[in-house]
Amino acid sequence: MLHSKALRKREVETLLQLAQGELDHLLQEAEDFPPGEREHLDAFARARGEKAHLQWEGSAVYAWAAASQRFRDQGAVLLNPDLRSRTFAPGKWIGFQPTSVGPATDWETDLGVIRLLHTTRRAAAAAMAEELSETADAQGVVTVCSLFGDIAISGPALIAADIAQPQLHYEAQWGTVTKLVGQRLPWWPDLLRRADVISQWSPGAPVTMAELLPDDEETTLREATGPWHLFPEVRSALTDLANSLHNQRIDSVSSDVRIFGKYGTSPDGVPLLVAAQHPTDGYPLPRIDDRDLLTRGWQALASSQLFEAYEPLSIMMRTDPTLLPFGPRIKVSDHTPAARRWAAQLRPCAPSALHAVLADDAQDVTFHRDVSTGTPAVRIRSADRRSWTFLAPLRLPGRQAQLKSVILDDTVWVSTTDGRIHPAPCTLHDHLWWGHGGGDRPTEAAWVITQLMDDLNAEVTLANHWSHAPQGLTELLSRSHQPGTELSRSALELARAQQYEDAS
Repeated sequence: MLHSKALRKREVETLLQLAQGELDHLLQEAEDFPPGEREHLDAFARARGEKAHLQWEGSAVYAWAAASQRFRDQGAVLLNPDLRSRTFAPGKWIGFQPTSVGPATDWETDLGVIRLLHTTRRAAAAAMAEELSETADAQGVVTVCSLFGDIAISGPALIAADIAQPQLHYEAQWGTVTKLVGQRLPWWPDLLRRADVISQWSPGAPVTMAELLPDDEETTLREATGPWHLFPEVRSALTDLANSLHNQRIDSVSSDVRIFGKYGTSPDGVPLLVAAQHPTDGYPLPRIDDRDLLTRGWQALASSQLFEAYEPLSIMMRTDPTLLPFGPRIKVSDHTPAARRWAAQLRPCAPSALHAVLADDAQDVTFHRDVSTGTPAVRIRSADRRSWTFLAPLRLPGRQAQLKSVILDDTVWVSTTDGRIHPAPCTLHDHLWWGHGGGDRPTEAAWVITQLMDDLNAEVTLANHWSHAPQGLTELLSRSHQPGTELSRSALELARAQQYEDAS
């Protein structure tokens, strides 16, 4: 049951139309009554000598009342079990309603008007029911339903709120509303739930073919191509990502139609009516296969110091960061010995768009770059701490150097025989960690370290790391090491060899 308003004892009695003190007798008689609990009092309330009252979750009491013989007239309208056995006259579609919480359709039924909100906005049904309850004319509406965004046992999941008790929302069944209405109910895919689309529908109307409007990110990317008219690779990169996002949203609509069209059926076998789809002509939008071209375009944006590069780059970093030659974003404290050694290798630099994305909304920042790996780094100072945010390298420099040791701190650090220290390289969507993992093992770190021991310049892979990582090295990294622990190459070699000894 969804959580709604908590009710104290007198409020429960008012809901159930009981005399004061009568709830005590009901609690003794009704063993299935929802359990109550003491309200939470903060320290100030306790200091004032206030006592915690017993309270009940309102929606649970409201649903219980609907299922009981004595109180069902005071309970949730659409949970009344009598609805399952009653025969209803066919309902009537009243029309489209542009409400304050989203587009709706109104349906006249034997119970009164049911307003169906075509939105998954949180608490939309309760907000609409409360708004109607405060007006002189509720337009005959007795209950409001909104979409929950998932599929229940009889179709799309619904949240209902009755005009009589607007704050006590509850789960309702699409099949129940279908039975009351007496015909197939229209349903719109999430990205097509627009007033201009829903207002076109009426019973018997053909499926509306509605274009998918660009969202804010797609619009930003397409508008950003203007300032880059002299840089065709940048324009290509921006357009390609905009097309990609649009195609993903089209795929989302198609998936919704496929899933809800197949499973959105009431127990009586009445399917929902898919009221709108997107046109298929011209889709999917074209994509660029030349990965190198796209990478060059995004690298130009990342290194740019133009303000116009920031927002497109932020979108790319959220959607497809593989288009830059770096690993995952990492944040470390600046006071550890490993971080201080690494920071000494960095050079201050003018901020690029990529620096700005890493800094986010931090105010006190300085900008740096690791010349050997090209890694951008931002030092952030706040009132209580100082830290570094950077992108991990995909590979390490130093053709003549070897791995000297590994330091386990905020991240895995690698020191090399040429006197340098680096964050360990990693693939974009993975992580490196160590210590006891409740049955899991840090095979990612063990496999990366193994590859660097064989070739410091290797572009590491984590494919099948759970089977490739040496058993002994995985066991060593599974221990609860103190932060800052440094494991020498000889210790790593000894641990790695343990796997072969065990296998022999």
